Amino acid sequence: MNPLFLAHGSPMLAVEQNEYSEFLKQTGASLKPDAIVIFTAHWETDIVTISSKDDEYETIYDFYGFPDELYQIKYAAKGSVRVAEHVGHLLSENNIQVAYDNERGLDHGSWTMLKHMFPKADIPVVQISVNPYRAPQEQFLIGEALRSLSSQNILLIGSGVTVHNLRAVNWGQKEPESWAVQFDDWLIEKMNKHDTNSLFQYEQLAPHAKMAVPRAEHFVPLYIALGSGSPESAPKVIYRSYEFGTLSYLCMQF
Repeated sequence: MNPLFLAHGSPMLAVEQNEYSEFLKQTGASLKPDAIVIFTAHWETDIVTISSKDDEYETIYDFYGFPDELYQIKYAAKGSVRVAEHVGHLLSENNIQVAYDNERGLDHGSWTMLKHMFPKADIPVVQISVNPYRAPQEQFLIGEALRSLSSQNILLIGSGVTVHNLRAVNWGQKEPESWAVQFDDWLIEKMNKHDTNSLFQYEQLAPHAKMAVPRAEHFVPLYIALGSGSPESAPKVIYRSYEFGTLSYLCMQF
């Protein structure tokens, strides 16, 4: 059950039928996890916080100005206290402080993708927060602490976006900007070489890093997913496209 980094893009993903939504459907259909652990860019806390509940999640609409149909969608997945506590134990064993939350629902960094991947909402979901102010190496170590989940048939997903600069989007543009492509190319090259030293210094070494990642909340789930993958496995690009010239839909399997 290889860890994944998936781009969640615009909230409109939940209602769109396109090449990317079809990719998510096919990916979900190929997987049969016992549980899903998802780090979402839309939940930020200082301490790693884990959703811990057995009942059904509320669907959170953490966006505004979108069509009414988007606010009618319900993704009725349930949580798992058992899996949440297991994840918390693995993190605590590696000196990573954790907290638990039994009230928060699923934000759109989770349900817009899971709706396509697992439309029956019949797989327990454990949602986990991110702290964008942690160094890339610390994000990697969070993922590394959870490597054993793969062998336990638990799917770990880092939900974010590599190139995420909403001020730089060009509505209607079909071809990607060269700087966005160059940034992703650099990431892919370093991941393929397992060059974590360079990846941890992406702000200084990667081309156009400040343009691609003006703020790191959407970027750090990549490092968590990367850290959770086996060092013996070759990272694999499983999907890549761009929307509005600069918004990356790069997806990786580790």
